[in-house]
Amino acid sequence: MSPIRADRRWRLRHRTPAVQDVAVTLTTFAGGCLLYLTGIFPIGAANPDIPVWPRVAVFATACALELLRRRSPATALCLSVLPVAADIAMGLSIPVLIVLSDLLYAATLYGSRRLNRAMIPLVSVITIGATIVTLVLIPDWRGAIVAAVIALPFLITPVWWAANVRQHQEIAATERANAGQLAKIAALDREAAVAGERARMARDLHDVIAGHLSAIAIQSEALLAHTDSDPATVRRVVRSVRSNSVDALEEMRMMIGLLTRGNGTEEAAATTPPRLSELSKIVESARASGMVVDVHTELESMLPLPAAVDLTAYRIAQEALTNAVKHAPGGRASLTVRRVEDRLTVEVTNELPGGRTQADEQGAGLLNMRERARAIGGSLTAGPCETTWRVSAVLPVTAAR
Repeated sequence: MSPIRADRRWRLRHRTPAVQDVAVTLTTFAGGCLLYLTGIFPIGAANPDIPVWPRVAVFATACALELLRRRSPATALCLSVLPVAADIAMGLSIPVLIVLSDLLYAATLYGSRRLNRAMIPLVSVITIGATIVTLVLIPDWRGAIVAAVIALPFLITPVWWAANVRQHQEIAATERANAGQLAKIAALDREAAVAGERARMARDLHDVIAGHLSAIAIQSEALLAHTDSDPATVRRVVRSVRSNSVDALEEMRMMIGLLTRGNGTEEAAATTPPRLSELSKIVESARASGMVVDVHTELESMLPLPAAVDLTAYRIAQEALTNAVKHAPGGRASLTVRRVEDRLTVEVTNELPGGRTQADEQGAGLLNMRERARAIGGSLTAGPCETTWRVSAVLPVTAAR
């Protein structure tokens, strides 16, 4: 298709409704006048005593009503009774029937829902009435029947056609609305997924960086505060600092690899997430900070834990020990990991220094631990217990994925 023809079709398709109504009216009037001038307008035998110009005047009045076909179709259809009755009195003509058909079509398509439902019985009444009037006004009953049969398609076809078009339009509008709702739901799902992923990344970032860097800071401070420490202790603390630094960098590299994977960059090498079998790392880090840590592990080696439970338990133990080192440096802590049937319990207790009876419960660490436990269907409690601070997590084993 040429650009000029495509531009013309676009302009025709995007004209305003008022311009379209004017175009329909002028086209109908021009076609009707051509029929009147050629003398092929009558349905049946034409009355030679009636000149053409009164018919054209009645036809022009009917065409003027087409200007209301879209803005007020019910009014236009009601007013069309007058020119149609006048045309029947002079002898029914095809141009007026064409105008009546268009008004019936417009009333069915553009009218209200109530008018749309009323069009079929209304057309039935009009058809019966027109047939009776034709039989009364035309002496020849054979000619009257022929005229009625010819007029029926002008009354029934436009209503049936407009009803089908309107039905398809309503179906299309419903489908568009459904598509819009589905698009909104999909957008909300994407936003929720992004928010959830951001929350998970924030928890991981806090666990990976805050845990290791807190241990490094505490160990470095302890090393600076005890300048008279023996070389063996200094080496042990420095090794722990280096181990925490390397672990933080390794887990950060793994996180960056997960974020950049699938974005056109080279995939990072797969790194196994930490598990409970690596608890010795965080225990040694806490001990290097000057804390006495007692570890009690009751796990059946023949029954492996789900990966989600294993990682969650490790992160909770890591965060709890980091908080213990931060809030009770140089004290005593206890780490207990126990599996009973389909539940895994992780419990960390530490002494509260200076007779304190409570700790900050609004930190990101406690919120992250609770969110991790809740994410796999578990629960976590944290708070003072006599002279100690206890963090206890209960994680389901069988329900986790």
